[in-house]
Amino acid sequence: MIKFKSLNQSKDFLKILKKKRINTKYFTVYFDKNPKNFKNSFNKYLNISFVMKKNVGNAVIRNKIKRKLKYAVQKISEEKELINLNYAYVIFGKNNVYKDKFANVLSEVNETFEKIRQINNQL
Repeated sequence: MIKFKSLNQSKDFLKILKKKRINTKYFTVYFDKNPKNFKNSFNKYLNISFVMKKNVGNAVIRNKIKRKLKYAVQKISEEKELINLNYAYVIFGKNNVYKDKFANVLSEVNETFEKIRQINNQL
């Protein structure tokens, strides 16, 4: 099982937010290669952060959205090896995650990480 490790420093967030982005109905993913100070020696951690804006809803709704997105990413990383561990990801959740079923969110996460993999293979 791959463990999640969150970005902690604001400069790492700012670097990634200036790089590539994919918008979907449920979330926006920013991604880039890991910052030098954040690389792991064994690559057993997935560098991913889940971020919610305050205008999405109260704390209960924001945390539920984060939990759904986290579980979807975890499920995809266990079943398929779509997620590249050499990259850092920042995911901004949207309010649609709370309203829709988990199966829809899971398929959207799957499609998005397939697109990211294709983009990374082209580089």
